[in-house]
Amino acid sequence: MRFKFAYAVSIAAAVAMATACGKKDEGGASNQATAASSAQAPAAPAPAASEATVVKIGHVASLTGTEAHLGKDNENGARLALEEISAQGLTIDGRSIHLELDAQDDVADPRTGSEAAQKLVDDHVVAVIGHLNSGVSIPASKIYSDANIAQISPSTTNPAYTQQGFKTTFRVVVTDALQGPVLAGYVLKTLHAKKVVVVGDASAYGRGLADEFTKTMQAGGVRIATREATTEKARNFKAILTKIKRIAPDVVMYGGMDATGGPFAKEAAALGIRAKILAGDGVCTGSIAQLADDAVQNIGLLRAGTRVVEDGQGRGLRAEVRSALSRAGAALRAVHI
Repeated sequence: MRFKFAYAVSIAAAVAMATACGKKDEGGASNQATAASSAQAPAAPAPAASEATVVKIGHVASLTGTEAHLGKDNENGARLALEEISAQGLTIDGRSIHLELDAQDDVADPRTGSEAAQKLVDDHVVAVIGHLNSGVSIPASKIYSDANIAQISPSTTNPAYTQQGFKTTFRVVVTDALQGPVLAGYVLKTLHAKKVVVVGDASAYGRGLADEFTKTMQAGGVRIATREATTEKARNFKAILTKIKRIAPDVVMYGGMDATGGPFAKEAAALGIRAKILAGDGVCTGSIAQLADDAVQNIGLLRAGTRVVEDGQGRGLRAEVRSALSRAGAALRAVHI
């Protein structure tokens, strides 16, 4: 059976929304952890009838490496969504449908991500949830577009991702064109900073967020004292931080992920840098407190989303996540939702 594109998009969107809930935790991260980081969420139940049509939904993110905790959260969110959809019973054009997750690891690497994208195409998935990183999502999107497969990213924030003209490319998160100005607005209107430094890694995400922040700061009349570049794999920031210490800025904006943002803040504190360090959703995770240690107190974070609304639906979502964690044997004391 040829699975209709509109149905694929609808189902993938439902899965992506659940995935996005597990991507990055809310607020200051001193005691937070993402919703499914400590255990594998339960697999979707088998279809009730043997004649059910199996439909594959792809999921791809970094499942190994320094960002594996984020990728696994996304995957667990996707599995939870498939479990819920299957429990409700899914029928399309009179056919019983059983959804199956085809999970791939892109190691947060563009080349590996493109290979994973091609594998999902070869596996005949009808839609893909992913990728986690902007720098991986953007090149992979061409592969999905050529195959007419819907791609919905729960966490790609670089604006270029959805500006390529592909009819198959979607996201369920705001872009850096909003994140950057919000961070800059906080610096201008709340912190009233006069001397600002920008540091970004070489990724599409880190570079893009730093670009948007810089444009807004300059439009607000604040000159960036210096803009420094690091890499996604850097762990030693002494050269950059020594230069920043001499400048003595009020604020340092960091564009990158938690694996580098945490050590950056920790090393800055050790060198006696008193500037407030601001970062986007890539650093706003449940792991940042451990990565930055005591320096987490000096980090201001922005999340590219909203808190769960405190109404009946919001409380229901919390109950569902806790129930899934309980079934998976997760430690609820480590969960903040």
